[in-house]
Amino acid sequence: MASNAAFAEVANLAGDPGRAGMLHALMDGRALTATELARVAGITPQTASGHLARLSTGGLVTVQKQGRHRYHRLASPAVARMLESIMQVAAGSAPRRKAFVGPRDLALRAARTCYDHLAGHLGVALADALVANGQIELTSDAGIVTGKGAALFDRLGIELDATFDKKGSGKRKGRMLCRPCLDWSERRPHLAGQVGRALCRHCFTAGWIKHVDGTRAVSITAKGQRNFRDVFGIR
Repeated sequence: MASNAAFAEVANLAGDPGRAGMLHALMDGRALTATELARVAGITPQTASGHLARLSTGGLVTVQKQGRHRYHRLASPAVARMLESIMQVAAGSAPRRKAFVGPRDLALRAARTCYDHLAGHLGVALADALVANGQIELTSDAGIVTGKGAALFDRLGIELDATFDKKGSGKRKGRMLCRPCLDWSERRPHLAGQVGRALCRHCFTAGWIKHVDGTRAVSITAKGQRNFRDVFGIR
């Protein structure tokens, strides 16, 4: 169990507005430079560099050097889950008042990436469809892919066997094969874990969705509209 001091340090790291802005920008799973993160957070590059050094030391961000550039990512899916949970609590504690919701907010609620998997209305609809079709089974904190689901993923070219050990014990390596992740805007679970990550990658690779510049929102292409309807029954 983490000590009170470690808990307080993580909370402090995530609680600064500048650092929170940069962490939020990294929630789409992509690697960004300090300059890009400074622009997103509305702070100077020098301030951003100091914040990123603290985030790296605190284990919330990792740094990858490539040539002259240094790219920053969230350190792990656990960090992404923590941030998503904070956003959920923050959304629930916000003052209840009517306000104009701009296009970017609507886009984030419709479809976005949550670190390496899909979230928003699209992510929740995919999870609902897979459960309704008997392709996955979810509990409050875990999930499995059924034979029906394995056939579907095989048809899509998504391999799941690599998540099991080679001794045939049935134990899974690394991340959980399938896990619900409570969506901060829909307040219902979307799909995380190995299956959520693989499905998200497939949607990008197949051209069903694409990134929206400057945000972690994604847009659904015409091809995606057809396939989400035909493959999953989502309209």
